[in-house]
Amino acid sequence: MKTETRVRELKYRMMITDLLKVASETHTYQQLSDLLDLSPPILSRYMRDHVLPSYKRAQGLYDKLMVITDIKEELKKRISFDDEGYFDNTPLVSEITWLKIMSNYALEKFAGRRVTKVLTAAVDGIPVSTLVSNLLDVDLVVAKDQKEVGISDFIEETYIPKGSAIRKSLYVPRRAIRKRDSVLIIDDVVRTGETVQGLVDLVSNQRADIAGIYVLVTVGDEWKTYLKECISKYSFETLIEL
Repeated sequence: MKTETRVRELKYRMMITDLLKVASETHTYQQLSDLLDLSPPILSRYMRDHVLPSYKRAQGLYDKLMVITDIKEELKKRISFDDEGYFDNTPLVSEITWLKIMSNYALEKFAGRRVTKVLTAAVDGIPVSTLVSNLLDVDLVVAKDQKEVGISDFIEETYIPKGSAIRKSLYVPRRAIRKRDSVLIIDDVVRTGETVQGLVDLVSNQRADIAGIYVLVTVGDEWKTYLKECISKYSFETLIEL
């Protein structure tokens, strides 16, 4: 248990470097030195990955950097919509600095909760879910819309998307989620909330616990009505709302 705690503290300390990279995009070196109350030599060592702050100092720097960087607003600036209302989610699925920041945000928000599995739906939720699984040192489960060859027994959850006459299904290998599990559900983008609800039902039907729900981006307000029960029942964290 002590080893697990040390590993998580180390990952938390490493997160400071990623936040410093984001902060350096909008602040000069001297500004950061003044705002963080760090001497230039120490700041230089942190930014160059030559040394990590202690866990105690990292906690203090994290709070300051979250204010300085305002990661939610910075991420919003990177999301561009087209004429049909769809947006480019490249920062959510491919930019490693932002993926690490978003995964560490989950670690911070769900700290202290028992998590044995991370569950997401294919495909765009996989990158950040993989990093969260790594931070928590737990297995990743990916729900897919088709049964894979070679697996004989599945957990299946079927739902009908709003305004559609087609049934959609989510599948995971049956042994992937057990009754004793406590599952953190992650989704990249939520508009209606149907996928999240499908994942919640999939876990609940296995009589496993839900540790929480983490959504990177929500669009509009429709999802709030559809997921009203989930929001009130579980720990529900949204990074940014559009």
